[in-house]
Amino acid sequence: MKLQQLRYVWEVSRHGLNVSATAQSLFTSQPGISKQIRLLEDELGIEIFARSGKHLTHVTPAGQEVIAKAGEILSQVNNIKRVAEEYREEKRGQLSIATTHTQARYALPEVIDQFIADYPEVSLHMHQGTPQQIAELASDGQVDFAIATEGLEHFSDLIMLPCYSWNRCVVVPKGHPLTLASTLSLEQVAAHRLVTYVFGFTGRSKLDEAFDRAGLEPRVVFTATDADVIKTYVRLGLGIGIMARMAFDPLQDKDLVAIDASHLFAPSTTMIAFRRGTFLRTYMYDFMELFAPHLTKAQVQAAFAASDQEAIANVFEEVLLPNR
Repeated sequence: MKLQQLRYVWEVSRHGLNVSATAQSLFTSQPGISKQIRLLEDELGIEIFARSGKHLTHVTPAGQEVIAKAGEILSQVNNIKRVAEEYREEKRGQLSIATTHTQARYALPEVIDQFIADYPEVSLHMHQGTPQQIAELASDGQVDFAIATEGLEHFSDLIMLPCYSWNRCVVVPKGHPLTLASTLSLEQVAAHRLVTYVFGFTGRSKLDEAFDRAGLEPRVVFTATDADVIKTYVRLGLGIGIMARMAFDPLQDKDLVAIDASHLFAPSTTMIAFRRGTFLRTYMYDFMELFAPHLTKAQVQAAFAASDQEAIANVFEEVLLPNR
């Protein structure tokens, strides 16, 4: 059994059983991958992939277990490399982050600017996507950190650490009747057409829960993954916007008014997640502390030692998260 063979079966499973796409991503030949997988299957005496002619059709039950173990082994191999890098070149390496547009645009710029100043020889890569895509990238070990508000909890192999709490505002054009309300009510919001996030993005579930509890049916006429797109369509008069308060910029959004809505919706918590068992380089600990100052190395290591996500939450139970 060779490490290369384990990498091939792992990568083929990640590429939807497309051997050609796998070969392209690994800069090798399709026949070479197929041959090595066959050799591994012959050695183990099982089929990892079922076939129809030359095409792989699905992963066998035995193959699912083999692939899972292969992923664990490859993760440990990566950890060994990181240990060596940590002692050989402490301030040089790579850091990959997967996150949503809101985090990338509004929460991370100052953090990344400071991080690059502190670690100019660390190559930083950012991937944007849906919360589901972000969580999958971290779960598969394709990125070091996933930063999001929703979707991470569905992956049991991720350690999730709370970074900060945030709430929403209602965004309207200047002169809109809602700007005259002394305290905005959920009924007033529900009376208008709404422009907000796609379900599963940026705390959207908290919004839906609030309307459900009040027995109100919101008229959501347009959804987007991007707060800037939401503001664009509010400017066009499509409806009033509900979005993260941090995504409103008083300087750039002078033609709009942000009305506080924190009393209408439960706050959301942005989390940073990474795969359980990951060896964290010194600069990775520093990045987390830059993003959320309470995430000290000691606190993160305490979370590592926790048995499950509930125990991790207990580690941070007395930590007052910053509001944004």
